[in-house]
Amino acid sequence: MPQQTPKKILVLSVSAGAGHMRAAQAIEAHAALAQDAVASHLDVMDFVTPAFRKLYTDFYIKLVNKAPALWGYLYHATNGAPKDSSMQRLRRGVERLNTRALMAQIAAFEPDAIICTHFLPAELLSRALRQGQLACPVWVQVTDFDLHRMWVHEQMQGYFAANDEVAFRMRHEGIPADRIHVTGIPIMPAFAQAPDRTQCAQAFGLAPRRMTILLMGGGAGLGSLDTIAARLLALPGDFQLIVLAGKNAAALAALQALAGRYPGRLLAQGFTSEVERLMACADLVITKPGGLTTSECLALGLPMIVNSPIPGQEERNADYLLEQGVALKAFDAVTLEYRVRLLLDHPEQLQAMRAKALALGRPRAAIDVLAQVLAPEPEPA
Repeated sequence: MPQQTPKKILVLSVSAGAGHMRAAQAIEAHAALAQDAVASHLDVMDFVTPAFRKLYTDFYIKLVNKAPALWGYLYHATNGAPKDSSMQRLRRGVERLNTRALMAQIAAFEPDAIICTHFLPAELLSRALRQGQLACPVWVQVTDFDLHRMWVHEQMQGYFAANDEVAFRMRHEGIPADRIHVTGIPIMPAFAQAPDRTQCAQAFGLAPRRMTILLMGGGAGLGSLDTIAARLLALPGDFQLIVLAGKNAAALAALQALAGRYPGRLLAQGFTSEVERLMACADLVITKPGGLTTSECLALGLPMIVNSPIPGQEERNADYLLEQGVALKAFDAVTLEYRVRLLLDHPEQLQAMRAKALALGRPRAAIDVLAQVLAPEPEPA
């Protein structure tokens, strides 16, 4: 029997925030492990003019960092605006510009299917499908525990939702039920099975059985990372702290200096490709509630304290996690200290949160997405 030719999957994303890109990379990574698919990932921002890129990515990043309240207003205003409103027409007009290079790249790849992990390529391809410029099916993966109207477009083959509530909102927006699939949010294959805690802890110089708190990212709104870490380390209790500073060299240096004052209690880490191994060492994670990071935590059964959500999608993510009993919320350093004290003093609550997180986690999300995309078309009745 001749071997079947693998299907070619093109994954399109936008480098405005890391989550959309990480979801695309997760789908690509899972496809590399499959025998019936080959995937390639493109950042749409590589195929637009510098002016458009600056408007779409730099402006977004500056807005959420410098004026989050304004971003929150825009998020809710564009979600509630009528489809024929001047705001919506302006947004669609801007997004239709500068697409020739992207369409040429798509044509050169000759995909059997396209998966969009950001709403911009979904909108661009919806127009291309409507005008007969594209023939292959296009799927949409929503990357938060919420649905904004910007994700909803005609001509899409199907949608992948993080949970049943997002699927319900999709149906409310007019997406046919048979085109909606509740898969979760795609995360990397490394999260499919929790790494061995003892091995990971020993590799990082940590005590495997000691209570461990992981502080992720630049705790925006709560103060500098070293200040937060110092406040946590001053708390009573026998625990160790891991702090991820990412690419912030100044923060990493300050944390390393702090580690000298707390020997054996603080691991300061810069940018790393081994986040899942550090997570495997932790009992509690303090993080911003991005869709991808929180999905990774859920997959490993990690309770969370979420802080400083971006108004809009991250606020909705935080609401979902709190409602499900897998997270607490800290809105300032005092509240963070109280929440950590509470969980240290009540390990049974932490354990209950862990069980709920494991039940919610969807480590197979990317596998389920690919299975749906690669499924043969049903025979016509």
